[in-house]
Amino acid sequence: MPITPAQLRALVEAELEGIRDARVVAHIRSQLVEPVAVERAWNYGEEGETYPCWSILEHPNSSTAIAYCEFGFGPRTPWGLVGLAGFTDMSMGMDCGWYLTLTDAFFESAAATELPIWRVYKQTSGPYPGVALTDEADWESTWAKVYALRVADPTARYHCSQSIQIREDGD
Repeated sequence: MPITPAQLRALVEAELEGIRDARVVAHIRSQLVEPVAVERAWNYGEEGETYPCWSILEHPNSSTAIAYCEFGFGPRTPWGLVGLAGFTDMSMGMDCGWYLTLTDAFFESAAATELPIWRVYKQTSGPYPGVALTDEADWESTWAKVYALRVADPTARYHCSQSIQIREDGD
């Protein structure tokens, strides 16, 4: 039985409850749309094959959206970064744009870059993301620091990542 808009809203709410940072929750909520099914091309099947993908978040500034799809890359990775209906190619895209959770899709989206939640990390032999070197800042200035560090210290690995914590079950 296909998912319904009410079930999708419940999935979204469950994920938002797991995000500890009110800024992120508010930003996601500001971009949520009423779930609507959009037929998107499945480029890995028969010519002309499409699947219904439910748009749930739209980011007009980047002409992108986050969709939920039970087919194609779903159900394993049902949350995808897709082009906004009417603006871009209406395919489901590649597997690298599909995620296990809405939260993962959001943090990989252009919408997340509007928040000042980014830090510079130095990757060592320890677990990802490594050691935070900066306080939170905006996307552009954080990447500028990453690039400067890469030039100054080309033997180390520096990158940009968010530092938002997601609640674990029972937390």
